[in-house]
Amino acid sequence: MQAHLEFQFGMERLLATPQGALYWPKADVLIVSDLHLGKSERMARRGAGLLPPYDTPETLARLTEEIATYDPAVVICLGDSFDDLEAARNLSPYLARRLGPIQAGRKWVWILGNHDAGPVNLSGEHLDEFETPPFILRHIARADLPKGRFEISGHYHPKMRVALRGRSLSRAAFLMDAQRLILPAFGAYTGGLWADDPAFAGLLGADAAAIVLGQPPVMIPLKR
Repeated sequence: MQAHLEFQFGMERLLATPQGALYWPKADVLIVSDLHLGKSERMARRGAGLLPPYDTPETLARLTEEIATYDPAVVICLGDSFDDLEAARNLSPYLARRLGPIQAGRKWVWILGNHDAGPVNLSGEHLDEFETPPFILRHIARADLPKGRFEISGHYHPKMRVALRGRSLSRAAFLMDAQRLILPAFGAYTGGLWADDPAFAGLLGADAAAIVLGQPPVMIPLKR
């Protein structure tokens, strides 16, 4: 089994995986965010430059690996699973073939995101948000989260600068404080937002920490 990091959030034991998924053992739930399936197809279609056309197969291969490792009863995708709705439609036959085997026998929830703000023709539930106590799961974190609630979200693709052997490297990361947990993008070639970006200032408290992806992931305090 891969070297995950075990930590506590919302009084629950969670596992952060080296690839950026989140596993909740007690509920047998695997959570991923921002797959951005069809990113290279969307960029080519809009004339926004070319990416190697391997992003979707690579992302699905990694997701298949996570599901094989944890064999969850439930999989929740936290929005922006598709780079846009047209990409989802164009890739639909391929996605159905690839997703069918890993969806079989488990509950699958697609949370709608800002890139894919509408249901697509794939099996599973399509929801704006999903609540499974003690957590509320949605695509974008809310600044007005009530006290005592615990939110899991995505959207921002957080990343950190890490010093290694005299070099500064970029690593995707989970960000969290006492009430919020923001997942990294799971998709290949998705880019990211630095953890010190002002966008996080109104979301994360003084107790914020980052879980930097690696083998295994490592938790470090987030400088504010």
